[in-house]
Amino acid sequence: QVETPTGQQLSDRLEVPEGFQIGIFAEKVPHARMMRTTRRGDLIVSSIREGKVILLHADDDGDGRSDGRTILVAELDTPHGLALHGGFLYVAETYQIIRLPFDDNARSVGLVEVVFEGLPPGGNHRSRTIGFGPDDGLYVTVGSSCNVCIEDHPYRAAMLRMNPDGSDATIYATGLRNTVGFDWQPKTGKLYGTDNGRDLLGDDIPHCELNLIEEGQFYGWPFTFDDKVVDPDYGIGREAEIAVSREMALGLGAHVAPLGIKFFDPAHTPPGYEGAALVALHGSWNRSILSGYKVVAVSFAEDGAATQQDFLTGFELDEDVIGRPVDMEQGLDGSIYIS
Repeated sequence: QVETPTGQQLSDRLEVPEGFQIGIFAEKVPHARMMRTTRRGDLIVSSIREGKVILLHADDDGDGRSDGRTILVAELDTPHGLALHGGFLYVAETYQIIRLPFDDNARSVGLVEVVFEGLPPGGNHRSRTIGFGPDDGLYVTVGSSCNVCIEDHPYRAAMLRMNPDGSDATIYATGLRNTVGFDWQPKTGKLYGTDNGRDLLGDDIPHCELNLIEEGQFYGWPFTFDDKVVDPDYGIGREAEIAVSREMALGLGAHVAPLGIKFFDPAHTPPGYEGAALVALHGSWNRSILSGYKVVAVSFAEDGAATQQDFLTGFELDEDVIGRPVDMEQGLDGSIYIS
């Protein structure tokens, strides 16, 4: 964890497209991860290593910064994914999903209720991401326990779907090594997720992926990567599984560690970004030359073909890192928040 960049560092280092400006909304939010906007306009943020969920108050005085903060819940085990649904705040811990009655205006929560237990805890990928789909279902992703291996637990490297109360949980999609971010494209209702590729095959192999996630589909890990390339450790002899695996929608680059993805709100889409999504590239940890450390905009053609372009850059410059993007969220006025 590094100190929050100063305003001077932001102006010197960070670059955004023409028409945008950037500033610090709230500082000293340790290990900030996923975010959700409340109906009042506040911003809820998970502080994963602190074990807290923090409510950053809206900028009511118009100075561009949060007016204060409230700790909604603390002493959690690796809180990461957040969702607001049916008057509840949902929080995904590493081993379970909880929910608390949430009062937007009072900025307060009620008693904790466990919605779903039995998520395999820990491992290489400890974070759990949640979101409610257009079908009112609660979706959950669980990363792999390892770099590459055969998992013992069926929930590993998979996406689950369940009812809002945690009932009728099913495995929605498999072969997703570590899908930290997912979101639904507003116009089509299609579900896209970011997936972190495996390590230890060199600087440039394999891609981290953007996937079009569909029910019942297998996305290749640990047998294949990129466009059905056979994994040297676990893919030999797995021709049948590789043949039915889904190819990625877009290769984002090797080791860039894509995390959050957020489609622009149709009511607040900047010109030129219609139907596009922002993807946070958290940045490489095991590459001889650093890559990632930026936010990209992913655009989709009529046939679904995806392309990416830089949106926010400058977190890494000549191997000096001042931040690692995690998630994006849009405020009620269309402002874009980045953790």
